[in-house]
Amino acid sequence: MALTPQWLDELRSRVTLSTLIGRTVKITRAGREYKACCPFHNEKTPSFTINDEKGFYHCFGCGAHGDAIRWMTDQRGLSFMDAVKELAAEAGMEVPAPDPRAAKKAEAQANLRDVVQAAADWFAQQLGSGNGAPARDYLAKRGISDATRDAFGFGLAPDSRSALKEALKKFPTAMLVESGMLISVDDKEPYDRFRGRLMIPIRDARGRVIAFGGRILGDGEPKYLNSPDTLLFDKGRTLFNLDKASPASRRTDRVIVVEGYMDVIALAEAGIADAVAPLGTALTESQLGLLWRMVPVPLLCFDGDAAGQKAAMRAATRALPLLRPGFSLAFATLPAGQDPDDLVRAKGAEGFAGVLDDAQPLVERLWTHEVAAAPLNTPEERAALKTRLLNHADAIQDPDVRHHYREAFRERLDTLFARARPERGPRVPWAPQGQRGGGRRFQPDPRLHRRIAALSRGVAPPRGGAGATPGARFRRRRTARPDA
Repeated sequence: MALTPQWLDELRSRVTLSTLIGRTVKITRAGREYKACCPFHNEKTPSFTINDEKGFYHCFGCGAHGDAIRWMTDQRGLSFMDAVKELAAEAGMEVPAPDPRAAKKAEAQANLRDVVQAAADWFAQQLGSGNGAPARDYLAKRGISDATRDAFGFGLAPDSRSALKEALKKFPTAMLVESGMLISVDDKEPYDRFRGRLMIPIRDARGRVIAFGGRILGDGEPKYLNSPDTLLFDKGRTLFNLDKASPASRRTDRVIVVEGYMDVIALAEAGIADAVAPLGTALTESQLGLLWRMVPVPLLCFDGDAAGQKAAMRAATRALPLLRPGFSLAFATLPAGQDPDDLVRAKGAEGFAGVLDDAQPLVERLWTHEVAAAPLNTPEERAALKTRLLNHADAIQDPDVRHHYREAFRERLDTLFARARPERGPRVPWAPQGQRGGGRRFQPDPRLHRRIAALSRGVAPPRGGAGATPGARFRRRRTARPDA
């Protein structure tokens, strides 16, 4: 059947999970979720939760987790296709007709999964053998325990061009090439892709091995090498450790994004299980979508060096067009020169949690970056800052979020460039005001006082001389000079 991810997502969205489960299990509302005693194991205190908004159920007791389809297969015992058909009939959806090409692709993917799983098992055997002693010593120096090593499935690729090819000879060579385990160049004999490396399996959201990352042991380049894109593996659509971080994030209500898989493993060793990492590329739109399905505001925690901060800004600008109400990013910055491994070794999980507590919202990270990007001494430089910030806001497709970003940037710009005003004391209402020109207080002419006094006594004031007013003298001059 040509059941695309989009079609299956539409099917899940049309099914109310609490209604489906409530037909056979007694459920009670608990806030925005529902609770019940887990139907997969015996318990007296409810630890089974149902979240209709996110479309999954989870048991904190036994770890059972899934969606509507998984409920039908695990609890009802139906096959995948029977579960899909029953749910589709209930949701009023038509199941797509069989597609021979899709069936062929699914068969090829199943065969490739057998190859990479066989490779993962063989790498793990090599790490535990006598040849794996240097790799085990390296892990011990990095502080990685045996329990963590086993949980992540560490392995070893011997420094040989044909060891893996010989070990997996039951599979056709073409299939080994297609899975990314061998390299085929022109007409040369295919040879092992991974040689002399510590191997780390990369899994999909269901925990199935789909690819590998290899760290070189000793000197050489590249330091880290990933599988190429295959039918199973698309590095732009995959997050390392998603299978383990998803259930952990439901307990912590957060997800942390770090730069590489060794950072994820170091945090897991320190007891921080809700971390993921991209695979050698900047965060893509697909990876952001995976993160937002887990929590509304993922925490990006990149290295404090220039490269780490550049990666953070790339993620910020990549996220802008995708923002919607309630969904954003936050940014935690590690101390300069330190990665998560260094920090948890020095200060433990508490020190790392302190860095997360100081995380900046996306709007603040954009503002901080742009203000520090160039001088702000001239009007032109200040105008350039405003242009850069408003360009960030205009990249947001959601109109409401875009409006609020523009307002937030304008408020910050007004505060940053506001002119300092001199402080004034309280004005006394009766205090005489200074003259407009020089600021001296008005002083009446004393001759005017004498004229007023004479009039009050009934005596005619003098018409000239010292007792005359300035107005009287002016009139006399105009009379004496008719041409004036």
